Amino acid sequence: MSNTENDVSYTTEEIAQLLKVSKLTVYDLIKKGEIRAYRVGRQMRVDAIDLTAYKERLKSGGEIIPVKSAAANHKEQPAEPLRDPSVIISGQDLSLDILASYIEEAHLDYRPLRSFAGSLNSLIKMVQGEADIVSTHLFDGETNSYNLPYIKRLLTGHSYLVVNLLGRTAGIYVQKGNPKLLRNWSDLGQSGLRLINREKGSGARVLLDEQLRLADISPRTLAGYEDEELNHMAVAARVASGQADAGVGIEKTSRLIDVDFIPLIQESYDLVILKTDENEVLREFLLTTIRSADFKAKIGAIGGYDLSNTGAILYETP
Repeated sequence: MSNTENDVSYTTEEIAQLLKVSKLTVYDLIKKGEIRAYRVGRQMRVDAIDLTAYKERLKSGGEIIPVKSAAANHKEQPAEPLRDPSVIISGQDLSLDILASYIEEAHLDYRPLRSFAGSLNSLIKMVQGEADIVSTHLFDGETNSYNLPYIKRLLTGHSYLVVNLLGRTAGIYVQKGNPKLLRNWSDLGQSGLRLINREKGSGARVLLDEQLRLADISPRTLAGYEDEELNHMAVAARVASGQADAGVGIEKTSRLIDVDFIPLIQESYDLVILKTDENEVLREFLLTTIRSADFKAKIGAIGGYDLSNTGAILYETP
């Protein structure tokens, strides 16, 4: 082996091109120890001597040929295990369960785990290292926009990607026939109205609080403001049963519960995905999946979603 080859190293992408395989295959070979690799900063590298050793093993029918890695010459430690196979997906929409099933069925050796925290609580979990992928639908009244103002404030110092998953229509659930004649957010301040609310940290709760602030309505004046449920179905059911006059939620749920719905705002329901060296393959898989016709067809079959911007990258840290 020449000194020149000892000094040559490749990225995982270059290895994939040389072997004419996918990067996923390269990561799998590294994970199984078939190709030796090491980490330089945030990047995985494979020395030419180790790539040659792998090829020689293939030519010999799989016999292991010991070759000292040039990584030792660089005083680099062999790579630690690339990742924990668990991927925590936090959020409450059914679309996340469908996305998790794609990860499971792709046999990427990832184990998707579901957490059902609300949008703000999901972002906090991500900050605390307890979630890898989170969904958000957080309205910001100051900018009249969704998600990015919260994400940028909370994830300062983190590397991440924000991609649109779908659009949803949000508004107010009211009893059949709308006996209270509610038409807009400011009507929630009328006398005698009883509200049913969502839990703190949920996107619906943030939406309500922001709209009340913009309408100059004090939450303390609203009967039922402290009465909380944990999902849209429960809120709609409380309204339908007459236990409350109004509650904030999404239009899709009103099709499942005997309740009327007043559409007031189009939500951007986005995914935040942490960026690490270890999850590069997963990120590429997620983007490809979300943009695929098959995924959109499954989500579209549920009804009540806007998929016109699905898969668009809304923000990415350097």
